[in-house]
Amino acid sequence: MKLTYDPRYNIAYLRLHAKTAEVETIHVSDEINVDLAPDGTVYGIELLNANVQFAREDAGQLVLQNEATGERTEVKLPIA
Repeated sequence: MKLTYDPRYNIAYLRLHAKTAEVETIHVSDEINVDLAPDGTVYGIELLNANVQFAREDAGQLVLQNEATGERTEVKLPIA
């Protein structure tokens, strides 16, 4: 899994697995597109106007939390 952010275009992309084929992009809203692999699995999620979406919650941090153990990791996102 990989999260990328391009401040030039203000777009972030959460890639869930390596691209092995062409994807179909589903426009969910003005803020989100979802890319589907030919077998229907989610390849990735594109966040449009990403700096606004990143700053809405958690003080602009990416939070990874293990719900079973309560362990929490926070990463400050380099957003404009």
